[in-house]
Amino acid sequence: MHLISHKILSVVAFLLTLSGFLLTLPGVQAQVALSKTEQAGSAASAGSLAVDNHSIDMDWNEFRGGDRQSISPLTGLPLRWNLQKNIAWKKPIEGFGLSSPVIVGHRLWVTTALEKDKTLHLICLHADTGEILWDLKAFQKESLRKIHGKNSHATPTPLVYGDRCIAHFGSHGTIATDLEGRVLWRTEIPYYHHHGPGSSPVLVDDTLIIACDGHSESFYDDHVIAGVKEAQFVVGLDVATGKERWRNARDGQHSYATPLVIEVEGQKQVICPGGNGIIAYHPDSGEELWSYQTKGYSVVPRPVFGHGLVFVCTGYDEPELVAIRPPAKGPLSDSHVEWKSTQAVPLNPTPILLGNQLYTISDSGVLSCLEATTGKLTWRRRLGGNYSASPVFADGRLYFLNEAGETTVVEPGNKYQFLAKNPLRGTTLASISIARHALFIRTDTELFRVEQLSRNDDPETGSSDTGESVAVPPATKVIQPPTSAPGIRLRGRKTPTETPQAPNP
Repeated sequence: MHLISHKILSVVAFLLTLSGFLLTLPGVQAQVALSKTEQAGSAASAGSLAVDNHSIDMDWNEFRGGDRQSISPLTGLPLRWNLQKNIAWKKPIEGFGLSSPVIVGHRLWVTTALEKDKTLHLICLHADTGEILWDLKAFQKESLRKIHGKNSHATPTPLVYGDRCIAHFGSHGTIATDLEGRVLWRTEIPYYHHHGPGSSPVLVDDTLIIACDGHSESFYDDHVIAGVKEAQFVVGLDVATGKERWRNARDGQHSYATPLVIEVEGQKQVICPGGNGIIAYHPDSGEELWSYQTKGYSVVPRPVFGHGLVFVCTGYDEPELVAIRPPAKGPLSDSHVEWKSTQAVPLNPTPILLGNQLYTISDSGVLSCLEATTGKLTWRRRLGGNYSASPVFADGRLYFLNEAGETTVVEPGNKYQFLAKNPLRGTTLASISIARHALFIRTDTELFRVEQLSRNDDPETGSSDTGESVAVPPATKVIQPPTSAPGIRLRGRKTPTETPQAPNP
């Protein structure tokens, strides 16, 4: 008995030693440090991110993950890969879609559009093997209609919660299924989604919220949609039945941003950027809680929340990044706007917040690190290439995927620290998803599972820091008092002047 006890104590001592060693590893240190920083920031902030019915630990169940901030706690992810290294599997996806993969357990979902067949599909694959478990024809249309050439008819990212999956295809329709692909309900929300579907659905308790910021009529052809009541509105559906619970019309311009659910003073609110402004709604009733007027339109990036601040990119033609301290209920005053930036602001990629550092990647590849609470520029670097996908963070690393299949890996910090560049073939506009200790990357034709398979992770030949420093004027300025009261009261332009990018799924 004494010998057994001695062996048990030896095993316990070894495990304690091993845990101490693991905490000395750079990636683990970064993750622990980030966790402590986030906890402190959450305690000090005036609100919190509202996450309902979601597992944020291992799964990636909606656009930007279970925490809605593109931050994964997973470790053991690959630093380097190419077509011959650290690719667990790759799977051709028929048709064309820009939705990001969502993963819950061993299941993975994507959407796609088969224009030749005029069909829209929800596909479920085995996340570990890439095998297609089922392929559901969600909608058969007489015509998919013309949209912007860079967008797809299957751009919104699906949402998985509990025992069901929700897939939204803009005005083409919205569908709910169980995990085996059995249809629970279908519905169509009539509106002109203009450049095409963009905004992904958001769940708050049992209300499914969808931003429908379209155009007053068909822009690319003469098609007429029956039943269109408003050009722009936000709608709340009963997630169990798909029936409409509330609708709130708003005046503005077309937009494609996915809403964000936050909590302020114990009350949930849904932040919905749109053309000409930002509006917060009560998720149960659709009541407008506050609004802030902007000059932008065709907004794509999802809001980011932390330190009691909502960070919103305002869209074309002169994008701003605005940091707002939201009230529980309006009106907003000058004191609610902490800072704003007009330099290297993204039109498509969503920023990412790590502790008190806010990282943005512009569409032209300029990476900026800002102090989140003040907007002060810490550093700026040009990565090269064009960007539409939103960055993600895991294992102490930031991953930035450009439109040509190349992912630049950077270590977050007070200075630019390049780690690796990783090429894949194809066009990449969908954002990376992280689950099951792997990265899931979707191109225009294939889906890749990237994970650490090779023990040798030494730098590849030719892998070097090719980023260049960017000398620009200061990134932030103190906001001046508005010349008019905040709010959205302007009608959208008949013919937009932007050269639109694809809405970020």
